[in-house]
Amino acid sequence: MNISIKPNRLGGIWHLGWTLDRHTISSRRHDNGTFTTKRTELGEALYRLKYCGDRKPLLPIARTVAAFIRDDVELSDQISAIVPIPPSDTSRRFQPVLAIANETGKILGLDSPSDYLVKVKKTSPLKDIEDRHSRSTQLAGAFTVRDLRFEGRCILLLDDLYRSGETLAWATKVILAKGRVSRVFVLALTKTRIKR
Repeated sequence: MNISIKPNRLGGIWHLGWTLDRHTISSRRHDNGTFTTKRTELGEALYRLKYCGDRKPLLPIARTVAAFIRDDVELSDQISAIVPIPPSDTSRRFQPVLAIANETGKILGLDSPSDYLVKVKKTSPLKDIEDRHSRSTQLAGAFTVRDLRFEGRCILLLDDLYRSGETLAWATKVILAKGRVSRVFVLALTKTRIKR
């Protein structure tokens, strides 16, 4: 059974982009510093996979991503690979985005290489950086591609959380310029709520 989603388009330097749903619905801070957070179904599944060590959501998330790709004619007809955004925290033994890309690739019969787009510069955790300019500065020169295996082809960049779009934008620039792909599509599983 697939997870319920509410996809939205993402504008950017990529050909087409989407996010499958919001990450959280609401979050309330208590006097003791703790939070009560209500997440979307996909946001909760991703949270459990990424932060709680629960691997059960992996296959339902991958099936949901695969169904979304299959249902979009332009995506399913054009992409040659699902390329995961490299992890920021390399100390984590289990890397959710790599695992989701791998499982989705298996379902769709697509390549999902974790060695194509690589991070060559250590960056601070972007979730802790509020200023967009600072986030962009962190990401400048952070990525490269290993080779030209997808030259002239279309790829889908996959990330777990969309905030400002800086990560996907920098990765897209590198893939287009150095990887010489013809088109980059992007898909972020969830999108953060805008703070007011």
